[in-house]
Amino acid sequence: MTDRSFRFTHAITRRPGGSITGGLRAVDTGAPDLATMLGHHADYIAALRSTGATVLELDPLEAFPDAVFVEDTALCLPDGAVVMRPGAPSRLGEAAEMAPHLKALYAEVVAIDGPDSFIEGGDILTTEREILVGRSARTNAAGIAELTRQVAPWGYTVREVFTPPGVLHFKTDCSLLDAETILSTDRLAASGCFEGYRVISVAEGEEAAANSIRFNDLVIVPAGFPRTAERIAKAGYTLCEIGNSECAKLDGGMSCLSLRFTPKG
Repeated sequence: MTDRSFRFTHAITRRPGGSITGGLRAVDTGAPDLATMLGHHADYIAALRSTGATVLELDPLEAFPDAVFVEDTALCLPDGAVVMRPGAPSRLGEAAEMAPHLKALYAEVVAIDGPDSFIEGGDILTTEREILVGRSARTNAAGIAELTRQVAPWGYTVREVFTPPGVLHFKTDCSLLDAETILSTDRLAASGCFEGYRVISVAEGEEAAANSIRFNDLVIVPAGFPRTAERIAKAGYTLCEIGNSECAKLDGGMSCLSLRFTPKG
């Protein structure tokens, strides 16, 4: 057993641009404030770098309002990277923009390219033993099947699970805390998809805290969810709280903002 699922040497982020106000959202709670978002983004990058990781911050892509959410463009494993095929038509071009950066860091980069395949990184939770992929409005069975074929040569097993109705991505409702532990909403854990893992439940009414990330020795959580933060801290993890008020208006969270990996080269 290793800790390759939460210890990383690299991360890729992308600075939000002015077009972010036109980003996709399930419910319109108002346009995000760019200045506030930039401040939160700087804090996020500082947290990643504080662990000793190399963080590549890409320039904004004004043609793609949601491009700050880089996680959806790829799955990054030690052995190679898989370029995704986002299920939102307006985001298809983001994956192509990310591919050259991955090829500069990885010896092997493959892509989901089936015309009927759709899959986004926000639906993928990689643990030490398997890759869980949630079927959702953005990720379909064909995309999961193609990913399964792509990662098989690297020794990974994919297990298809289901994202709760009305929830954008699988990882909207969960995150990995260590090799055996998952932070989850009750509605997702109730499906039984985490059988065999230890589950720490987010506090009732704090479901948005489930989208956190374990990055080296830190658990980076969105600010404003004190009861969940207390549960994580009591379990022995080191917390770093980052403001997420503006990304939340676009259904975004801590995992969405970075690709995290340790490339073999």
